[in-house]
Amino acid sequence: MKLELRGITKVFGSLVANDHIDLIVEPGEIHALLGENGAGKSTLMNVLYGLYDPDDGQILLDDEPVTFPGPGDAVRAGIGMVHQHFMLVPVFTVAESVALGYEPAGPAGILDLASARRKVQEISERFGFDVDPDALIEDLPVGVQQRVEIIKALSRDAQILILDEPTAVLTPQETDELIKIMGELKAAGTSIVFITHKLREVRAVADRITVIRRGKVVGEASPESTETELASLMVGRSVNLSVEKSPAEVRDHGLVVSDLTVLNGSTPVVDRVTFEVNGGEILAIAGVQGNGQTELAEVILGIEEAAAGSVSLDGEELLGRTVRQRLRSGLGFVPEDRSTDGVVASFSIAENLVLDLYSTDEFSRGVSLNLDRIAQNAEARTKEFDVRLTHIDDPISTLSGGNAQKVVLAREMSRPLRLLVASQPTRGLDVGSIEFVHKRIVAERDQGTPVIIVSTELDEVLALADRVAVMYRGRIVGIIDAAEAGADGINRDALGLMMAGVPLEDAVQQAAGHRSVLASADAAAEGKDLT
Repeated sequence: MKLELRGITKVFGSLVANDHIDLIVEPGEIHALLGENGAGKSTLMNVLYGLYDPDDGQILLDDEPVTFPGPGDAVRAGIGMVHQHFMLVPVFTVAESVALGYEPAGPAGILDLASARRKVQEISERFGFDVDPDALIEDLPVGVQQRVEIIKALSRDAQILILDEPTAVLTPQETDELIKIMGELKAAGTSIVFITHKLREVRAVADRITVIRRGKVVGEASPESTETELASLMVGRSVNLSVEKSPAEVRDHGLVVSDLTVLNGSTPVVDRVTFEVNGGEILAIAGVQGNGQTELAEVILGIEEAAAGSVSLDGEELLGRTVRQRLRSGLGFVPEDRSTDGVVASFSIAENLVLDLYSTDEFSRGVSLNLDRIAQNAEARTKEFDVRLTHIDDPISTLSGGNAQKVVLAREMSRPLRLLVASQPTRGLDVGSIEFVHKRIVAERDQGTPVIIVSTELDEVLALADRVAVMYRGRIVGIIDAAEAGADGINRDALGLMMAGVPLEDAVQQAAGHRSVLASADAAAEGKDLT
C-alpha cells in the first residue's frame, strides 16, 4: 500500500505543529522520520492514525483520498501503530491482548480466544517472533512485549506500520532482532514509518529518510549519509556527536552503597547491591528497564524504602532522612519520567524551576512566595540552559520533551551539589538536546561531584561513564572501567550480554567467541586463510 501525505497542517493555538508537510511512503518501504523534540513528528503520525484531525491537507492511500475520524478507521484502512509506551494490560495473556478492542466473536457472540491464539501463532511462526499466545504480558521481557504490539497490528491486517521510538527500551541484541523483523516485514510487503532519534539505527534499516524541523520538511537524506550529516540536518547546525571529557580526577569516595535491599512485597527488586561512587567520576548503571535501576535511584532519593543495607554520602547515612532533607543536603535528582515525577504539568515554567526550593529564604518571604525572585531565577536559568519557550509564565506542558528536560536539569543543577543522580537523562531527546545534556553532566563531574547515570542506552553509557555497573534482576552483574569497553576483553557485545543476565566473565568469553566466528566468516567470504 502506498501512503501519501499532502500539505498536512495542524495548528494548536499559535503553534503550527505541522506546516504543509508532504510525505510519500512507497509499498514495502522502510521510511525513517527524523527530527528534534517538538519538530512535529508525533503530531504528524497522530494525524495519520486518526487521533488528530488535520487543519489542512490530504491523506491518500493508493492515490485515493481518505479521512480517519478515529484510530479505528485508520486500523480498518490498514494502518497500525506501535507506540513508544506499550498499550498492553500486564495481567492479560498475549492472545487476550491481541484480541482487546477487536474481540473475535464465536457462536452466540461469545469471545473466541481460540481464534486469537491461532492468529498469534500464525503471525509468530511466519515472522519468527517466538511468542507464546498463553504467556502473561507481565512475565515477558520488553523485547517480546514489543513483538506482541507488532502482532496486534499485523493481526488487524496492517499494511502500513508506524513504529514510534521502537528501540527505546531494548538491549542491543533485541534491537538487532527488531531490525531483522523489520526487514522481514518489508520483504512481505509491509510499509514501515520508523520514528527514532538513534542515527545508527536509521542508517542500518531505512530505505529513505525524511527530516522535519520546526513543523516543516527540511530535506530528505539517504542511509549513506553520515551520522554527523543527519544530525546537522535535524538541528540546523553542526553537532558534536561524541562526548568530550578529560580523564576523571577521582577524589575521595562520595557515595557508598552497602548490601542495599529493596522489597516489592517479599520479592527483592534491589538485591544486596554494593558499590561506591567517587567524587569527580561518573558511574553509569546500565541494564534493561525493569531490573531494579528505578528502585535503586529512588531509594537513594528517599521515595523508596530500603529493607536492609546502607546509603552514605560523605560518611553521613542517608537512610532515615526525608526527601527534603536529602535534597537540601546537596542531592540533585533527575527522575526517569519527567512528565509524572519531574514536573507539574499545570504549573508554570518559573514555578517548576523552584519545585524543591520554593520554601527556602531565597524564594519565600515567610508564608508568601517571592514572585519577583522566582521570575528572575526563571529568566536566568532558561537562558543558561537554552530552554526554548514563549514566556516563563506559560505552563510547562507547552514545552517539548527536550525543553522540559532542560527545565528539570536547570532546577537540579543550579545549586551546589554533593551528588547527582540522573535516570534516563536523555530518553526521547533529539541529538541537539542530548549534546547539551551530556555537556552539563560532564561539567558537574568536573566540578568534583559524584555522578550516577541510570541509562538503557549503551552509546550514552559508553560515552559518559568512567565506570559501568550492569544490573539484572536486582543484582549487579559486574562493574567495569568504561575505558575497557573497547578493548579486546570487554566490548559493547559483552555489555549487551550482561544486560541479559550473563555474568561478566562469561559475557566476555561469549563476545570474544562471537567476534572470532564473524572474523572467520568474513575471511572465508573473502577467500582468505586465517591460518
